[in-house]
Amino acid sequence: MSTGATLLVVCLVYLAVVLAIGAVAYRRTGSGTEEYFLGGRTARTVVLFMALLGTNVTPFVLMGIPGLAYHHGVGVFGLNAAIVALGIPWTFYAIGYPAWKAARRVGAITPAELFAERLGSPAVGVVLFLAFVLYTLPYLVTSVLGVGLAVSTLTHDAISLPWAATLILVVTIGYTAMGGMKATMWTNVFQGSVFVGFMVVAFFAVAEGMGGLSAATEAVRVQAPQLLVKGDRAMFAPGAWASWGLAISLTVIAFPHMLVRVFAARDATALKNTCRLYPLALVLLWVPAVMFGVWGAVQVPGLVGRESDRIFPLLVQAHLDPWMQGLALAGVLAAVMSTIDAQFLTLGSMLSRDVVRRLAPRLSDRAEVTWGRGFVLVLAAATLAVVLWRPASIFGIASFSFSGYVMLVPTMYGALHWRRTTAAGAIASILVGNAVLLWTMGQPAPPWGLLPVAWGLLAAIVALVVGSGLTRPPSPAVVERALGPG
Repeated sequence: MSTGATLLVVCLVYLAVVLAIGAVAYRRTGSGTEEYFLGGRTARTVVLFMALLGTNVTPFVLMGIPGLAYHHGVGVFGLNAAIVALGIPWTFYAIGYPAWKAARRVGAITPAELFAERLGSPAVGVVLFLAFVLYTLPYLVTSVLGVGLAVSTLTHDAISLPWAATLILVVTIGYTAMGGMKATMWTNVFQGSVFVGFMVVAFFAVAEGMGGLSAATEAVRVQAPQLLVKGDRAMFAPGAWASWGLAISLTVIAFPHMLVRVFAARDATALKNTCRLYPLALVLLWVPAVMFGVWGAVQVPGLVGRESDRIFPLLVQAHLDPWMQGLALAGVLAAVMSTIDAQFLTLGSMLSRDVVRRLAPRLSDRAEVTWGRGFVLVLAAATLAVVLWRPASIFGIASFSFSGYVMLVPTMYGALHWRRTTAAGAIASILVGNAVLLWTMGQPAPPWGLLPVAWGLLAAIVALVVGSGLTRPPSPAVVERALGPG
């Protein structure tokens, strides 16, 4: 059997399994909005952990990080992993857990709905919805772009990037529309197992193909020693390093598709167990991702700019047999689909719940779900259009989205911990934070070596405090309904 035929067989088997899981979830999903969008809030430890991990791991890790390490070396691990392994679980505790409790109290299904209820202002929900769409669409693009690059590279362009992107969107929309949250979380368990398992296997297989772990790293020491030291690059300057670590640590809980999965947890035990497991899983994934880029610099030298996003599939192609290449492709598909299914479902739920239902209060649950499915189709078409445009590298696009999400964190944290937080303060925080972020992005050298995200975050915090201090807070009844007695 040819390599192309082998890849096709493996991928078709993988897609068939995913669709089968979606079909089973469809038969077990009720027609209510909470059942469809949150799976009835029944996720236990294994399902919740794999759903959160699968949703968080995208081609940013499988394609973008190797591409970055290809140019900047092992320091990329310290740029993210060390801080993220502790920072993300902390945000689950500081924001995710109180948000989970508040969402159960008020019956909120979406993040935008939760904070609109907490602050007593539908306008907050609309502003959050618009912000989530603005920054999730580019993030969707990184996922679909990553799988398109992997498929086109491994098949020697027999399946082009546009066709690969279209196929992955059609399949993902299919099982997401069928089974809702249950389908996405159940498939995430399977998908997470596929990409985590493959990353570990591929790490040792690629190293073995280069003569073993010691030989692979020795080749880097001889041919590209600069990749094994921090170097004097602006990326690793203290201000930039601290800014980026802060951004990556804070941004994940602000992903609407991550927070809504937290809402789906059955109990606090599932959330606590997830916090314990998360650091181990992140380190397990980041070590191979970084080393693929470092080893690839000596195996496939000369890649310029965003061309390095292809280094992972190029290494797989060079060192793994056709069946393993098929599993590699399935791993990339798993990483992509486990993220974009959650993004589509969450944005669809926010449109129907936070916009359409506000305009039509008598909307039935069935009509609300239909609106959500329709918006998913619009998002998929917009995603495909941007993928075909491909304005920047995967890392560059993701950096833009991650920075934007961070601007929402002060509103989330303040609303859950500071009872004096007001709707006006929250809206001011979001708008001012984003304005400062975009302005500093346009500057050649932001002050003190800090990245734009740091200045935007500082502005968002100040705007929240000042705006809330100058305006009247919600009534005690509104606050207590979400947060409980003070």
